Amino acid sequence: MADALSHDDRQAIGHLWLRQTLGLRVPRPYVESYVVSGARRTEVYGTRTVEYYGRSYLNDPSDLRAHLRFALRHEPADLRILVAAFKVLGPDPIRLWVQDEPTGSFSRRAWFLYETFTGERLDLDDVRGGPYVDALDPNRHIVAARRNSPRHRVVDNLLGGRDFCPTVRRTQRLEELRGAHVDAEARRLLDRYDPATLARAISYLYTKETRSSFAIEGETPTPGKAGRFVAALRSADRFDPQRKAAILALQNQIVDPRYAADDYRDFQNFVGSTTAGFREEVHFICPRPEDVGSLMRGWSTSIDRLIDDLDPVVAAAVIAFAFVFIHPFEDGNGRIHRFLMHHVLARTGFSPSGVIFPVSAAIARDQRSYDEVLESFSTPLLKHIDWQWNGDQTIAVGNDTADLYRYFDATLFAEYLHDRVIDTVHKDLRDELQFVSIFDAAIDAIDAIVDMPDRRASLFVKLCMQNGGRLANRKRDEFGELTDAEITAMEDAVRIIIQREANEQADMLPGLFETPSFNAM
Repeated sequence: MADALSHDDRQAIGHLWLRQTLGLRVPRPYVESYVVSGARRTEVYGTRTVEYYGRSYLNDPSDLRAHLRFALRHEPADLRILVAAFKVLGPDPIRLWVQDEPTGSFSRRAWFLYETFTGERLDLDDVRGGPYVDALDPNRHIVAARRNSPRHRVVDNLLGGRDFCPTVRRTQRLEELRGAHVDAEARRLLDRYDPATLARAISYLYTKETRSSFAIEGETPTPGKAGRFVAALRSADRFDPQRKAAILALQNQIVDPRYAADDYRDFQNFVGSTTAGFREEVHFICPRPEDVGSLMRGWSTSIDRLIDDLDPVVAAAVIAFAFVFIHPFEDGNGRIHRFLMHHVLARTGFSPSGVIFPVSAAIARDQRSYDEVLESFSTPLLKHIDWQWNGDQTIAVGNDTADLYRYFDATLFAEYLHDRVIDTVHKDLRDELQFVSIFDAAIDAIDAIVDMPDRRASLFVKLCMQNGGRLANRKRDEFGELTDAEITAMEDAVRIIIQREANEQADMLPGLFETPSFNAM
């Protein structure tokens, strides 16, 4: 992005101007706008976009109202910047703007946003009539269903309220991911299998999700802890995250009893790592303990709106990532965060009843991308938090940081989760269903050749499946009781079944499936 930001003749406009001119302690917007001498153009640098506009877009570079109007008209809303600006400016600029333009669409939107997020009612009469305007531009944002604010004649399509209100931009990548309809693919895949095969495969998928979720935290769960987490996942559709008691009970269920919480944390927390020389490196600073209660209330209140109004995967991303950023507990936040993904997908019917898409397995396969998406939130925040070490290796935060967690842009998290859900359906769900189906059919086939004990037959089939349908040379001696002709016939039977399964899935979902490999099973 350095090349794009080197122009000498450009002037910031809109959100970026507000951030710079008012000295707002918030991260830069994902969309930065400038006026320049030259043609209108757009440049994209990774996750960030730079928009260039001609001089006609800004007659007076110092006109606050012009920059607010530009931000609301031409840019996706960055609530961190807008709310911080409102708090610095106070009520007069918005009140005077509405008095000058009482029916103006942008003045009314600014007025609605100001009162919503500051909680301050301006000395203005309600709007008497005229068309409603959207608080967020639905062409630029994923928005909630219509809720009218008659006072402002504004459609409240925000994803939350004053205590918690993330935004999701309508990017090309997100639209493509949402258009994949991987839930329909999963249903077509599931319809191929008999109930017994499905039951066995799904049982393993719950176990796989549990192991993967703990592995992301660098932990191997005890059988008891794993069993409790599987039980929680199986009832994820009935979980009620809006009940504080339910959240606490889940945390108690999945952590060591010594770290079970009886309330949200009342201490400052952070996420870090110990480097060479035993120095602690801070990666993420959690909200101050005095802010956790209001953040969790706002988060809880928004859940129905998010689940009822949004694409299920987008809703799951917003709800789950917001939870882990609030970090209300000392331990268990990450596992609850991933559990919440399953809660939303199950509650909305995106994942079929009784079926789990093991998203944590897809996350664990590429944990660096998971770390990167988390760092896209945590790293910019560090620059705007005043913190220092205490003598006991705890930290203290010295400034008000709550709005950094209340009004974040959740676009990257929605894109990320969509990508991981697609990956886990295409790989984990497919592989496990294939494995069980091929395994059962192969057992029947080799039993027709040699009536082997179940344990020996299972071992033979697993070894063949791990090696493309043949026993590895070094494994043949393990079956010294069999003749070469019997081994060859049994290998042929396994290979035929593997290829038949691959062909059937390729016919069902052309271009998606390849000949299966089960080395990791």
